[in-house]
Amino acid sequence: MAGGFGIESGGVPKDYPGKVTTYVLITCIAAAMGGLIFGYDIGISGGVTSMAPFLKRFFPAVYRKEALDKSTNQYCKFDSFTLTMFTSSLYLAALVASLVASKVTRSLGRRWSMLLGGTIFLCGAIVNAAAQNIAMLIIGRTLLGIGVGFAIQSVPLYVSEMAPYKRRGSLNVLFQLSITVGILCANVVNYFTQKMANGEGWRVSLGGAAVPALIIGISAFFLPNTPNSILEKGNPTKAREMLRRIRGVSDHEVEAEFNDIVEASQASKAVKNPWGNLGKRKYRPHLIMSVLIPMFQQLTGINVVMFYAPVLFITIGFGNDASLMSALITGGVNVVATFISVYGTDKWGRRPLFLWGGGLMLIFQAAVASLIGWKFGTTGQANNLPGWYAIVVVVCICIFVSAYAFSWGPLGWLVPSEIFPLEIRSAAQSIVVCVNMLFTFLVAQIFLAMLCHLKFGLFIVFAFFVALMTAFIYVFVPETKNIPIEEMSQVWEEHWYWKKYVVINGPSSPEKV
Repeated sequence: MAGGFGIESGGVPKDYPGKVTTYVLITCIAAAMGGLIFGYDIGISGGVTSMAPFLKRFFPAVYRKEALDKSTNQYCKFDSFTLTMFTSSLYLAALVASLVASKVTRSLGRRWSMLLGGTIFLCGAIVNAAAQNIAMLIIGRTLLGIGVGFAIQSVPLYVSEMAPYKRRGSLNVLFQLSITVGILCANVVNYFTQKMANGEGWRVSLGGAAVPALIIGISAFFLPNTPNSILEKGNPTKAREMLRRIRGVSDHEVEAEFNDIVEASQASKAVKNPWGNLGKRKYRPHLIMSVLIPMFQQLTGINVVMFYAPVLFITIGFGNDASLMSALITGGVNVVATFISVYGTDKWGRRPLFLWGGGLMLIFQAAVASLIGWKFGTTGQANNLPGWYAIVVVVCICIFVSAYAFSWGPLGWLVPSEIFPLEIRSAAQSIVVCVNMLFTFLVAQIFLAMLCHLKFGLFIVFAFFVALMTAFIYVFVPETKNIPIEEMSQVWEEHWYWKKYVVINGPSSPEKV
């Protein structure tokens, strides 16, 4: 399916020989561990901001409203600018850092960006664990954000370039899987640290970010550079040997793929200003995808559920322990459902997973809105919520999370990382990260205020965006399954809409190099 509306591709992609060797599997898994730092942070933030000792120390106004004022509207009890700035400052820092990471990734290679990201994230974890005031918290979060910006700019590119094209989807989904594992680990840590008698459990939770930081930092130190990155630094002999090693075939068998990478590298070197090149007509599809896919990924409302899960469950009537346990359950569902994508991305394709996931998210986002609206209405007041009601809410949220976990979660990172030609790849991936972090920041910053003002209608807003993005996938996003990364231009040439941008005077594309 190269085009929208299920149109089959008429082109025949090149068939590069190669297999999933032990070497490439280990390198891809090690690189994908970069997702741990992002996932751990998403999971840890909501749990910490629901801990009474943390709120009492840093956000006393929120603590008084949540713990002492029982008459407060449930929708509005966590509405605090400084509290949301604590959560969202990381994503603003990641946005800015990803722009710098683009230059590092292109000039020094993908692994150096990962190494730098892990090191800076480690510094942020130490500052947060030792925080004495809000200023230290924000500084620590900013350092964490810089680390995240470097890691998520480089990891998807690294895995896409190392993986054989027929298994690129499954191996790249390991990045999203590590994000979900990071979220689950954070939920487990929060569940136990909030029980610490000395009230300092939040320090353990925030300081625990040092563990995934060390994992990605140490992994990146030992990882090899990708053949594409080695070529960009002017060492074709070493690049060819690396390609032969990761494909597990003879020198002769990698010749076709190597020649295509060489041509792409030469075209990349000829481009002195990749940022300026993104504005060219032939890159219009890539630019639009690099903006809309990460934007839509955040407008699913998933990060609202993940970083505010404990707060959200408290808001709809769960106690502290129950809310953290519910967040732990959704985190586990998130991990398990991601394996559907690991299995099915290269088997069924990207578009079917996008569409199936979008349909399920739409149904259960609307169900959550209905359930909350039914019991809390517009007043935000509800008493004696029955046990079955809590179970139904958790089940609906779990199905929503699972649908995201096998669709927009992994594919929102995978598809952009595999569609860009080498000459714009680092710059375009920076746009993906920037847009992702910008909308993550905006959603995190305004969610609690929107919940206060829109009440259960907020979930209807997210449901509307899920419907819109599902329609966008159906009409405009081509299938990229089993297409070599350096031959990806064919999907745009054959697409019913995008071909008018990339095809000039016949079937050849100016994008091919």
